[in-house]
Amino acid sequence: MKTLILGAGYAGLAVATKLKPVSGMQVTMLERYPYHVFWTRLHEAAAHNTKVTLPLAPLLKGTGVDMQNLTVEAVDLDKKEVTTREGQTFTYDTLVVGLGSVTNFYRIPGLAENATELKDLTDAEDIFSFVQRAYDASYTGNRDIVVGGAGLTGVELVTELAQRNEILSKERGLPPFGISLVEAGPKILPVLDDALRAKAQATLDSYGIQTLVGHRLMQATADSVTVQTADGESRVIGAGKIIWTGGIQARDIMRGEKLQKGPGNRVVVDATLRVPEYPEVFVIGDMGLGLNQDGKPVPTTAQHAGQQGRLTGKNLMRLAMGEELEVYEPNTLGEFISLGGLMAVGWMKLPWNQKLAMTGGLAHVMKRASEWRWRSSIS
Repeated sequence: MKTLILGAGYAGLAVATKLKPVSGMQVTMLERYPYHVFWTRLHEAAAHNTKVTLPLAPLLKGTGVDMQNLTVEAVDLDKKEVTTREGQTFTYDTLVVGLGSVTNFYRIPGLAENATELKDLTDAEDIFSFVQRAYDASYTGNRDIVVGGAGLTGVELVTELAQRNEILSKERGLPPFGISLVEAGPKILPVLDDALRAKAQATLDSYGIQTLVGHRLMQATADSVTVQTADGESRVIGAGKIIWTGGIQARDIMRGEKLQKGPGNRVVVDATLRVPEYPEVFVIGDMGLGLNQDGKPVPTTAQHAGQQGRLTGKNLMRLAMGEELEVYEPNTLGEFISLGGLMAVGWMKLPWNQKLAMTGGLAHVMKRASEWRWRSSIS
């Protein structure tokens, strides 16, 4: 059985590290980078140049997986072919697609052309470089930063940037640059309850971050954004750096006459995370439209991607041995949001569907614990 795994993000790497050599099973992983990125910590790399990668080769020892550093360009389900940007073509008997998501700019004029994303290590490096330049005495441009989107990524980014801002301001003797967080919806962090959201908002306020909820970003230029309130009032905000974290959509890389897609371009999958019309294909992580026990889409988070990957790794071995596949049962263990340094807010799941809310250092420890669990699961 010739198996291809596409992508070494949280989902794809979880698949590969669950595998063990099985007779007759040939597994190849295609991943453009030789390292795994902790995507949930990119905001730390953006603000502090923190190392957020792990080399892949040591993690794949003993799995029987052959990794090739290639960039997947197209997946043809009808031909059972995967082509790469480097010009190579791979065929498969079984395919696992975990290529993640791309930024959704919602066709906002000028946004894709002028905003930095936070989807890759190069994005984090670009943001870090701007912050460093903003504190160069010879820099004469606008130093302010505007971040669009007050979900988890946006809030974690602005609070980390605010901490770096304070450090550099004291070190260089220059005034801090301004940070604005723009959100079209009525509140920040909609995944949290009101009490935790209020704590997060208080932290944003303490950093001096300008939070503009109910402000839709309408246009972006090289040095400004135009926002509009619910009552139609427009406002232009100048910026030396514009960063967009306001939405994602599944990578549009798969083709198949019978392929079905749902919201956010996510591929419809069955209870075992396979494409019903193409049962030899598993789609996991941000690209797959996995459903929870209530029939609702599973959030595109690292913890769910890891769960899907681990299950799929086990199911690949079951397929190879002719055993019945296990169904996917998502389990949300909690949600923790970093607010800079040792500050965080969030909740963890307790028995009988209860939640334990946490703030401050304890929440920070729990967020770090989730990373430690992830590291141990792929080691």
